[in-house]
Amino acid sequence: MVFLHGPSGLVWDPFLIRLAERNRVFAPEHPGTSPGHEDAIKALDELWDLVLHYYDLFDELGLKAPHVVGYSFGAMVAAELAATSPDRVGSLVLISPIGLWHADEPVAHYQMMSREELSAAIAGASGTSPVATTPAVTSESDEAAQDELIRWTWSMGCTSKFTWPIPERGLHKRLHRVSAPTLIVAGDHDRVVPATYMQQFVKEISGAEQITLEGAGHAPHLDRPAEVLEVIERFHDNAEA
Repeated sequence: MVFLHGPSGLVWDPFLIRLAERNRVFAPEHPGTSPGHEDAIKALDELWDLVLHYYDLFDELGLKAPHVVGYSFGAMVAAELAATSPDRVGSLVLISPIGLWHADEPVAHYQMMSREELSAAIAGASGTSPVATTPAVTSESDEAAQDELIRWTWSMGCTSKFTWPIPERGLHKRLHRVSAPTLIVAGDHDRVVPATYMQQFVKEISGAEQITLEGAGHAPHLDRPAEVLEVIERFHDNAEA
């Protein structure tokens, strides 16, 4: 199984840890977001370069049509992989995917938000965000907090290279090519991506299913990890049957 993370970098959160307890999970970091390899993003000029990067990575790892789970930005990348080379993806789970754009109902400009603002936007109905904010940097000696803020900011910049000013690079014209069994997971209190976008993914991908979690926000897998894990496991079991 491959997990493609969201725009702010890879975090081994409780959901991903439990997913890896049940499956052999490859969780690559998007180019440029790995500590010590920040310049890797400079080799990629456009979204197609990123897609080719993952083609090469799958080949290097010997992954033949793996299950692919993507969150937010990672879900957009996963959808592009499944649309541009359908045989490379065995099944597809898109959690709160971006990648589409409607001018009359736009995706929130999360790229412009501070970490605190984005954390609030991701929060579900309870108002409590499942994504921790960066601790306040109170002095120059607080190097850990400073380093974390720098890492987060750079990761957002790297992934925004493929989504700014709008997260749409023609995916809507390619979604019909997706042939892998597909599940869309969404929260009904997503303040980042409107519900109509989820409906478009389901409409454009033949046979796609959707589950919407009541009260969850843009990160339903963090709001309700046990439920999302159960749904994914059941979906994969059915896809392999």
